[in-house]
Amino acid sequence: MASLQALTALGAREAAVITHGPLTITERFDVALASVAARRGRMADLAKAAKKAGLPLPDAARHEGGTPYSAFWTAPEMWLVEAPFASHELIADMLKAALGDAASVTEQTDAWVALDLAAPDLSPLLERLCNVDFPGVPAGYATRTMVEHLGCYLIKLGQGAVRLYGPRSSAKSLVHALETAAHSVW
Repeated sequence: MASLQALTALGAREAAVITHGPLTITERFDVALASVAARRGRMADLAKAAKKAGLPLPDAARHEGGTPYSAFWTAPEMWLVEAPFASHELIADMLKAALGDAASVTEQTDAWVALDLAAPDLSPLLERLCNVDFPGVPAGYATRTMVEHLGCYLIKLGQGAVRLYGPRSSAKSLVHALETAAHSVW
């Protein structure tokens, strides 16, 4: 019988932590992820079920933290929902049970790489990588943007903290772009 072991998006058994000057890039494989979309005409039902389940449904361009669920807006009546992987490995099944037929839910955990970026000020790095006016947006801002040639979600957690979701299949390319930009800044 085969002995399989899970690997992170960067191909290791442990999450990568990369530092360059003041920048720390931390690979997060402890986050479960699912998409939630209201079915046509069912937004009121979804809002009611989400409230009962403790699932935030933030407004456009916003991220809202919570326990156990956090979420960020991706499109009208659509969100990506985060939860701890250890307790929510089957996040899509849990959300389907909680939201019923008011929403369409799909598993997203293995489609994305989650990277937490930390530095005293990420503005000089991000201005080289994407078109987000990082200093001008508030904490809790969430958007889809391009980093190099990759479609990514960027969540501003603070002036020195960002969570970046990129395509898992391009995880190494995304980290390479971050490291290259960091070399030009620091």
